[in-house]
Parts: sequence; structure tokens; C-alpha cells
Amino acid sequence: MGAECRYEVAQAAYVKLALHALKHPSAAVNGLLVGRLVEPSSTPAVVSVVDAVPLSHHPHHLPLLPTLELALTLVEDHFSTQGDGLAVVGYYHANPRRDDSDLPAVAKRVGDHIFRYFPRSAVLLVDNEKLEEAVKGKSREPVVQLYTRDSSKSWRQAGLDGNSQLALKEPSTNVVLADHVTTKKWEKIVDFDDHLDDISKDWLNPGLLD
Repeated sequence: MGAECRYEVAQAAYVKLALHALKHPSAAVNGLLVGRLVEPSSTPAVVSVVDAVPLSHHPHHLPLLPTLELALTLVEDHFSTQGDGLAVVGYYHANPRRDDSDLPAVAKRVGDHIFRYFPRSAVLLVDNEKLEEAVKGKSREPVVQLYTRDSSKSWRQAGLDGNSQLALKEPSTNVVLADHVTTKKWEKIVDFDDHLDDISKDWLNPGLLD
């Protein structure tokens, strides 16, 4: 399914997942991608990723099914009330080591779980080396690698044939990310782990990027 899709990542979703990775540089971090299928009849179809919900910086919390199901339910319930047709369309993951560019088993398992609900789901893996370059203002390339599920039910990196299926909706997104890093916005981002520890912390991160 994924091979027939193009994925457009909005600035808010991209910056949030990057800030989440930057807040916990020595931990694996992960979260959910929220969006919609905007052009199902086009070739390729287009999935718009409009937001990201940070889940965890304690990898042992996932893929515990009850925790994941609770997070999925809360996220789906919240965005379904927005009236925009938004749903969970994927998952993002950042490895703790700078040089680790392999998609871990946990990301594949969560991706499989989301795939059951959204068959054009994507997994984005943060490239820590590219993220370092981006926050220094040295690169406009996406700091994430796109993985989609093929007909053999395996998650494979997309775009290796030179045909990119991933695009940033706003070309200046890395410049905006670098600005947010300069103002230490990464210190303020809240994930689902933080919310479970202190329910006064809002996992939706309202006003974070204002």
C-alpha cells in the first residue's frame, strides 16, 4: 500500500518530533503521527501528516499493548472531535545512538498495529546525524527516513530508488526548527510518559510552537 502513496509532513508535526528527539538525546523516543488521506483517488495517493503526538522516552513502555491502546484511543478521540477527518496515520521513532540508522523491532511492531487501522500508515525514523546538521542551519533535507509496509508485510525504507515519497509541506521547515532550538523550545515539549507522571502536563502541547 505504501508504495502507492506520497507523504507530506506539515511543519508542526515535523518540528514536534524533532524537538522530542532533541529533548532526550540519550534515549529512544517515539510518538504517533496524525493526519488524513487527502487525495485517495490520485496516483499516487497523498497522506497529509499534520501533527505529531509524543508518546515515550522510556522504550520499555512500548509496545506494551495496554499503554499503546490507551494512547491511540485518547489521540483518536481527541482528533475525531476536530471535524477534520484526522486520525492516526503512522508512528515516529528516534534511536538513542547518533550512528544508529536501523529501524528497530519496536517501531515495526507499533507500525504493524497502526497498519490494521490505517493501511497506508508510515513509520518515520529520525536520522540523528541529519538532525544535528539541521539545527545548525546547515541542511534543508528532511531529518527523517520514510518506511512503508510492502506486500510481504515487511517495513522497508522508501525512496532508495531515487523516487522520493516524502516531502516537507513548507520548504523552510528546517529553518523554523533551528529557530525553535535557539529558543530552547525542546525543553517544553511534553510526551505521554510525562503526562502519566504528572497529569497537569498536556501531551497535546498546546501553544508550544506559537
